Parts: sequence; structure tokens; C-alpha cells
Amino acid sequence: MNKWYDRMIEWRERHVSEKHLVLLLSFFVGAFSALAAALLKTFIHFIQQQVEGHLIADERTWWYLITPVIGITLAALFVKYIVRDDISHGITKILYAISQRKSIIKAHNMWSSIVGSGLTIGFGGSVGAEAPIVLTGAAIGSNLAKAFRLNQKTMMLMIGCGAAGAIGGIFKAPIAGLVFTLEVLMMDLTMTSVAPLLISSVTATAISYILTGIDPMFPLDVTEPFLVQRIPWYLILGIICGLVSLYFTRGMNGLERWMKTHVRSVGAKIVVGGLTLSILIFLFPPLYGEGYDTIRQLINGDSLSAILNSPLEKYLIPTQFYAGLSTLNTQLIILVYFVAIILLKIVASVATNGGGGVGGIFAPSLFMGAIVGFVTARLMNISGLMVPETSFALVGMAGLMSGVMHAPLTGIFLIAELTGGYHLFMPLMIVSVISYVTIMFFEPHSLYAMRLAQKGELLTHNKDRNVLTLLKMDSVLETDFVTIMPQMTLGELVKVISESRRNIFPVIDQNGRMRGILLLDEVRNIMFQPRLYKRFTVEQLMTSPPAVLRFDLQMDKVMEIFEDTGAWNLPVVDAERRYLGFVSKSKIFNSYRNVLVHFSEE
Repeated sequence: MNKWYDRMIEWRERHVSEKHLVLLLSFFVGAFSALAAALLKTFIHFIQQQVEGHLIADERTWWYLITPVIGITLAALFVKYIVRDDISHGITKILYAISQRKSIIKAHNMWSSIVGSGLTIGFGGSVGAEAPIVLTGAAIGSNLAKAFRLNQKTMMLMIGCGAAGAIGGIFKAPIAGLVFTLEVLMMDLTMTSVAPLLISSVTATAISYILTGIDPMFPLDVTEPFLVQRIPWYLILGIICGLVSLYFTRGMNGLERWMKTHVRSVGAKIVVGGLTLSILIFLFPPLYGEGYDTIRQLINGDSLSAILNSPLEKYLIPTQFYAGLSTLNTQLIILVYFVAIILLKIVASVATNGGGGVGGIFAPSLFMGAIVGFVTARLMNISGLMVPETSFALVGMAGLMSGVMHAPLTGIFLIAELTGGYHLFMPLMIVSVISYVTIMFFEPHSLYAMRLAQKGELLTHNKDRNVLTLLKMDSVLETDFVTIMPQMTLGELVKVISESRRNIFPVIDQNGRMRGILLLDEVRNIMFQPRLYKRFTVEQLMTSPPAVLRFDLQMDKVMEIFEDTGAWNLPVVDAERRYLGFVSKSKIFNSYRNVLVHFSEE
């Protein structure tokens, strides 16, 4: 088998150039990503049909409160005992693989996220399927590139192709697939990378058209023309979406941190997450599942009566309650109800994922954005401004997605392609850009990138910082410095100097810990005076270095220390201050140039 595989690789290297291979692989990555998206959708719909057809009936509506817990439990057990790896936060995992794992994504991610998220969402978990399928597509790209023994740069491109294909396949949105990869996965836009990304995205979308038809995911029944005089109101909506995005980002991050800190065992997570989710669904039934039905109703202008009296609501809470709400002269109670849903959606999503489920934030951000747009428009209409609620709900989705993901282009094109609302490009651009600018005042990183940025492990569009992030301390560490002991005499030191090619000598104690350094320039004036050889010791002659570097420091931090101190060489120690070697600014510059050449286009 290995001989056959090696011969295949050799044949490819002789007959197929890497450029042509990349284009060919991008097609297959897009096709496989689309099939994975279709498989996940089919799996989710199959479970939903089984749940609604066999478990839930008019006399057993309480199953709506139980099935999400079943899904969380099954997903948690699947992850713990079968996968045995963390598969949550799919897009964060992709960013980590690009930044820290040489673009290698584990092979099980090509299928494990499909199973985990299918169980979670099919049974009613309050999350989305998009981030898991993006991780699946990225894993397909990474492992296919690895199978052909391609370099890290090409593997990174294949990860992008998988992500673009996944977005194009699950949303039928080829342009959004491309810009998502450029904005969220933060890959540089070059002529060499655009063609493979487009091939993957278009291929996946075409296969999705073949399998499910060409209709958009949220087709519009009602269209409102764009009017210039409404621009100020769209500006206000953009600011509101930016502030809600800030709440979404910080709230979800804080709740996830609390769950991870205070709820540790798998059983406790299932109980806390499942109980929380059941209570929230009982009080606010729209929190059940992805929430796409609510989005369709809001952007198509369904009456409040239709929205509030959807089947799930009337199953769980008496119909009279919603009928009463929809006939109230004042609609403030209804708006308070929707505001509560906005505030609690992140709690439901964290309860789902924190309890052991697998899902992403695409669907929650779209769901919240539609409600934010609707509530904003309804308040404006109550005050007499007369704005279209359907259009505001539609562009609100773009606004919240742009703010949460820090990706305004993705928000613009995704919502236009999801709904066919190309006539609203101007409002989509206004709201998306204003939302993005608003949240950037408070949060420099998206929810996806925040965890890695805090650890200094994030690649960005800043090419200098990218290259420094890719450099590791062990690749620039120099260990050919001769160490000396503090008790050594000047005579012994002169003998060491005569055998060394360096002009810096690290001083260490008997345990290998760093005590200081001795510079040749400091002893040059006395080293040729034998009468002083026994008068001075190294301890008397050594000095402290300008700074001492920890081995686990990120390279961008190392360069900041070099700039602050003005030094050209600095010692490196471990956590217990044991001497490991030196790092020189010139060595970093040489490595920087090598990595930059490797990742730059020819």
C-alpha cells in the first residue's frame, strides 16, 4: 500500500504541477464540502421528523422541553467516548490550526462535527449548523492537501477552500463563501488564492443547487424599495446592531468562561445546560432550535398573530396568552417579549454548547439580528416614522453578523444571497459598516478570534505580525554560547574567551539558572594583565542583561522587548529561569525573511 501511494505521489510530482494540482483539489474540496453540508442538513431533518412525528403530539407537547436535553446528552456522550476530542468552537479551531498547527486539522473533524451538531440541532438545540460544517470543510481541505504532501502554505489555502465551499454549500451563497474566508479566516487576497477559493465556493453552490434547488434559503414574499430619506434610520439601526453585537460577544464569552470554570464534569454540564435550556424554551418558545422559522416570518411581514401563535408556542403556553398579546392596543409588551428573547438567546446557545452540544453562532446571530431589526422598526413606527419592518429585519441580520464576526462584507453578501434581497444592497452596506465600526470601538477581535488573540496565537491581516506569529522560539534560539560560573577567576575566564567565537558569556549557577552575562568589551582592558588574573572573579565582572526572555513568549512580544531595550542579543530561560540560549535580532530578521518569502506569492 505504501509503495503504491509513494509511486502515485512521485507520478504526480513529475506530471502535474502544483499550480494545476491546487486548482483540481479546490474543485474536489468544494464538492466534498457541499456533500458534507447536504449530509448534515439531511441528518438534522431526519431527526426532526422522527422527533415531531413519533415523540411529539398534541397530548405529548412536553417533549419539546425534553428533546433538546436528549440531543445535548447524546452529543456530549458522542464527543466524550467516541471522538475523545474537543470539537466545539469550530471556526476558532480553524484559526488555531492556521496559526499554531501548521494548518493541520485532525482527520476526525471531517465527520465528527456532522454527527455532533446533527444530534444537537436535530433534537432542538439553540445553535446553528454552519460553524460545524465550516470546520468539516476546512478539515477536508487540510487532510486532502496533507494526503498529497503539500506544503503549509498550500494546506492553508485548502483550508480556506473548504471553508468557502462549506459556506457556499450550506447557504447557497458563493460570494459570501469567498469573502468569509478572506475576512473571518483572515487569508490574504492574492491572484493565486482567489481562483481556488472561487472554484470551491462555486462548485459547492452548484452542487447545492442540484440537490436542493436554486431558491434562496429565506425567499422574500414582500419587497420594499430603498428610499434615500430612510438612510438616517438605517444609520441608527447600524449603531444598535453594533451595540447588540458587543453584548453578544462579551456576554457569550463571559457565560462560556463561567460554565467552564464552575461546571466541570460531563454530568453536571448536561444537567445545568439541559435544565437552563428547557426553562428558557418553556418561557420563550422561539428559542427552540435554530430559529429560522421566526426569521422567515419576520422578513416576510407575517402578522404578529401568526408569529406569536406558531405551533410550538401554542403547544407550550396557552393560546389565549398570545391571542391577548396580539390584540393589545399598546404593543410595548410584545416588544418587551422580543427584547427578552434577544437578551436570552445567548444564554440558550451557551447552555446548548456548554451542556455538551455542538453548534455555532451563525444561526443565533441571524436570529437575533432579525429580531433586533424588527423591534427597532416597530419602535420607530410607534413613534410615527413609518419604516418597513421587513426590510429592517433583513438588514438587521447583516448588521449583527457583521458586528459579531467583524466581517461587514460577509454580512452584506450573505444576507443578499440568503434572501435574494439584492435591491437592499445600500441599506445592507450602511447597517453592516456602521455595526462593524461601532463594535470596533470596544472589541478589536471577533468572538471567533478573541480566545486566540488573548494568548497571542492569532494570525491577522497584518503581514508583519502574521510572520512573527509563525516564528517559534526554538527556530531562532542559538545555543553555541559558552557558559561560565560566577566563581571563575579572570585567568580561567581568559582561557574560555580564547576558545570561544562569541563575545557574550552567560553566567549560570550550579543549577543552570541564569545569574547574568559577561561582555567581552567589559574585560578587554584587563584580560591581558596576568597580575590581575586571580584578583577578579566573574561575579565581580558580570552585569545584568537588558531583559531576559521566557521560552514561551510569542515572537511579536519578543520583538517589542528588543525595541524597548535597544538590545541585539537577549538570553532565554525556562519557567524556572534555567538558561537555554540566546536570541539575536539579526537571527529573527533572517528567519522573518525566509518565512515571508515562503508565504509570499511568486
